[in-house]
Amino acid sequence: MNIHEYQAKQIFAQYGVPTPRGMVANTPDEAVKAAHELGGNIWVVKAQIHAGGRGLGGGVKLAKSIEEVKELAGEILGMTLVTHQTGPEGKLVQKVYIEEGADIKDELYLSVVLDRAQEMPIIMASTEGGMDIETVAEKTPEKIIKVTIDPSIGFQGFHGRELVFGLGITDKNEQRKMIDFASKLYKVYMDKDAEMIEINPLIKTGAGDFIALDGKMGFDDSALGRHPELEDMRDISEEDPDEREASQYGLSYIALDGEIGCMVNGAGLAMGTMDTINYMGGTPANFLDVGGSANAETVAKGFEIILKNPNVKAIFVNIFGGIVRCDRIANGILEATKLVDVHVPVIVRLDGTNAPEAAEILKNANIANVIAATDLADGAAKAVAAAKGEL
Repeated sequence: MNIHEYQAKQIFAQYGVPTPRGMVANTPDEAVKAAHELGGNIWVVKAQIHAGGRGLGGGVKLAKSIEEVKELAGEILGMTLVTHQTGPEGKLVQKVYIEEGADIKDELYLSVVLDRAQEMPIIMASTEGGMDIETVAEKTPEKIIKVTIDPSIGFQGFHGRELVFGLGITDKNEQRKMIDFASKLYKVYMDKDAEMIEINPLIKTGAGDFIALDGKMGFDDSALGRHPELEDMRDISEEDPDEREASQYGLSYIALDGEIGCMVNGAGLAMGTMDTINYMGGTPANFLDVGGSANAETVAKGFEIILKNPNVKAIFVNIFGGIVRCDRIANGILEATKLVDVHVPVIVRLDGTNAPEAAEILKNANIANVIAATDLADGAAKAVAAAKGEL
């Protein structure tokens, strides 16, 4: 689950992580009211969407008068903001964040993320603040500092020293402030079961203070039961409605850009299925893991969600029955054909628990557009052929 910048900064404030003052607004008039309450003579009007790159997309503007705050808020609210993270379809801006101006002497990058290879959190930092970190990693990887933190000992002084030395911070007072900042950010990450915290840019002011000028946070959905305060921050309008619906049925669904719908049990097998489809010359339209407790209802719902995508030209059902029984999947396929207009070829590979019974169920059903496959390679090849109209 992701949250907006203004929400991330509310959490930062609870932990003493310095941020500029700001207020969220849903209308231009609310933006004007916020600017008056903040005071000063310069403000930043920021689009609030769950994506980075807002500035380059025209979603972050500087206002030098109250009239300009209203004008810019009016321009940004209601716009479809396209960034490198939204995709070409963009995201509708429904909120703006009005923030006080800041004295920017330098811009840095700072984040806390999970390093899956090391199975530990790492603090990533760079002197190239304000830039796309992926571009920095590609062109100047030596400018990214990575500090691995063993959660059994937590953030220690030597982690902080490694960080400030890597960033080239030599002033003792500034070193102390940066170490304190990073320590608090790490505590936020651990306390809130975050998957990622990113501040880009983290600014250094003329007084040598470090302030989070931006804030991006994502959380482990599986841990939200421990954090009802985070669940309350959920903005459903920012989430893919199909992914949201799938989660309510215990399905893990992610929309992709291809033409072959995938229904698989187990994340590893799902990834392997998509790789095999690509190898065979096709492109997957989605990731869909029905999990180990799939039944006829959830399988039918999976078909319904997959077929909402108009680009889907074939569906590949690839089930290896361990916990989940193949006959349940077969009954789910039959149920789907009754509840949903399954108008594309469905290639089915069922193996494992109760596979013979499943094959008999599908055979007796005599459904014209359901095509049996013997194994993964055969199923992927048939799915690619079906999507091309060659089957």
